[in-house]
Amino acid sequence: MKINLCVIAPVSIVAATVLALTGCGSQTASGGGSTPTAGTSQVASTAPAGGAFVTGDGGVTVTGAAGAKPTTTIGAETKNTTQLTVKDLIVGTGAEAKATDTITAHYVGIGGISGKQFDSSWDRGQAAQFPLNGVIVGWQNGIPGMKVGGRRLLVIPGDQAYGANPPQGSGIQPNEPLVFVVDLVSIP
Repeated sequence: MKINLCVIAPVSIVAATVLALTGCGSQTASGGGSTPTAGTSQVASTAPAGGAFVTGDGGVTVTGAAGAKPTTTIGAETKNTTQLTVKDLIVGTGAEAKATDTITAHYVGIGGISGKQFDSSWDRGQAAQFPLNGVIVGWQNGIPGMKVGGRRLLVIPGDQAYGANPPQGSGIQPNEPLVFVVDLVSIP
């Protein structure tokens, strides 16, 4: 099922319907993190700009080659996520995303309770483009600092996703944590 996670206005940049990930509600915090290491192994992430997070995998296992849709397995602890988890799976070598950037990314989104995929740019055959300041709080806090060419895991608590009001027809439950695997393609 293709869904548009915008509250009202869809974001469309190349004539295809894209997931805008527009969030409902907000939360801000500050925090730190560790420095990422280059390579394709799972490594700790840099601190996203303006958001508190924890490193680790949030009970999620991700496999698959860079650039291809990953296989993602959700663990039981993902259902109880209360903090944003950010983890670089592949550290990019390109430009670093800032909170005010518009980015182009491939991603897959999975419900942390249902374990079901609710969206994937890979399935649509086209990367999505959207401004980071217009997406859910978990992306606003979890994507800045990511480098082009990288793959990042985001395990987002429900209050940094859609809270009690997920988009109708999305399959996302109220207050459901969300899991995203994001490949940052470019910063136009």
